[in-house]
Amino acid sequence: MRKKILSTVMAISLVATAFTGCNGAAKDTSAPANNNDPANSSSDAKDDKKADTAELTGIDAIIAEAETMTMEELAKKAIEESNGKTFYGVGNSSRGKSALPSFIEYLQTIDPNYTLEFEWQQPKNNKIFEQLTSDSLKTEGTFAMTLIQDGNQIQTKMVDTDILKTYIPKEWAEANNTTPDSYEGFLPLQTLNKVFMYNNTGSAKYTNCWDFVYEGSHPLYMGVDSEIVGKNFLMMLTQDKYSDWLKEAYDALDDTKKAYFEPTIKEMQADAADLGLGANGAYALAWIKLWVNNYNEQTDDGPICNTLVDASATDQSGLLVYSKLRSVEESASVSVKNINVAAYQDGYKGIGGYGYCHYLFLTKNSPLPWTACAFIAYISCTEKGFEPWGKDMGGYSSNPTVAKDIETTFQHSTGGGSDFPAKNDRGYDWWTTTGELVLEDPAYCAEVAFSVGSWIDVLDHYTPGE
Repeated sequence: MRKKILSTVMAISLVATAFTGCNGAAKDTSAPANNNDPANSSSDAKDDKKADTAELTGIDAIIAEAETMTMEELAKKAIEESNGKTFYGVGNSSRGKSALPSFIEYLQTIDPNYTLEFEWQQPKNNKIFEQLTSDSLKTEGTFAMTLIQDGNQIQTKMVDTDILKTYIPKEWAEANNTTPDSYEGFLPLQTLNKVFMYNNTGSAKYTNCWDFVYEGSHPLYMGVDSEIVGKNFLMMLTQDKYSDWLKEAYDALDDTKKAYFEPTIKEMQADAADLGLGANGAYALAWIKLWVNNYNEQTDDGPICNTLVDASATDQSGLLVYSKLRSVEESASVSVKNINVAAYQDGYKGIGGYGYCHYLFLTKNSPLPWTACAFIAYISCTEKGFEPWGKDMGGYSSNPTVAKDIETTFQHSTGGGSDFPAKNDRGYDWWTTTGELVLEDPAYCAEVAFSVGSWIDVLDHYTPGE
């Protein structure tokens, strides 16, 4: 029966491949080292950027022109376009609502008489894709722009269908040592990280990423069906770079633990071959299988954090958004002191967590495209614009200049001091090197969604008490 299911998965994958071709397979070797978008995803929009601007029309022509303009030049165009009007934005982050008043204040430094009403929506339950798709059917849309996550669905449902348009601000490109024309990929506002943590009030030690899938371990985790970026994380593990990391971490285990995992790894060899994975693909599939078979599904990262920091959660672990530690209210039984960030511990081996982006786009039928470009430039290129996101740990600006300014202002690297070391954020560069953060690649996720993704869909899930 298992082989029958896998055969069906592979058949679907072949059909999907016929449609997607080599989409996203190539990486942009000219992309800046500081670029927080590991995907550098290919799309039709990239071809537009390379076309003669004179041949472009509508929103594409506006974006091409905007990419040659400074922040102040964009601001003047925005004032001319939207003075006295209403700006509608939609996003996975509610903080767009917090950034808009500051943006308006900036425009008022140029024209004191400028006014703008605004509404920012944050759809729940992954409805943002349906909302944007529906809005795209109008001649002129309601939403001017979006701040959106889940690289896989963005690639397949939004970019490949031409519903969303990428705009690269001139100053953002310069800060990343590139140009809007040469940059290939989506525009990330920030990278967020979900990291492995565990309650330290007991005797359990998590010194290796394989410990989180070892016998008896049931980490707290948002289900892959309720937050799709979690499924993207699992799919990313099958990319050669990350399956190699898993193999290296496995090699560091003692013989007892190796003996526990070895049967599952051997069992996955055939599936790895059928799915076309690399030399260490079986290690990735084994880890994924054991993770899905054993994680304790939760509805949100907030409750996961609240559980782990309680003294009563002895030896429990989880994979959750790092920034949730910011809102812990200290008490006699609840404290950030009760939690360890696994990757921060001496001698820890393997993957420390997962990084995914919030991406910025214009809609193809944006009613206020110049204002949208100006707002996108403002929040991605200025410290004040990024502050609603940057004021908290665990959210890293894709603009290295802004990231440096944010750290200078908020001192996240020492935010916990000696009392709360888990809150001393070591930053994007540390997490993506020493911390072995798995980074979402929208193109890769889209490429394997019908093969690895469908394989994940048929795995058994853990049910507490059974």
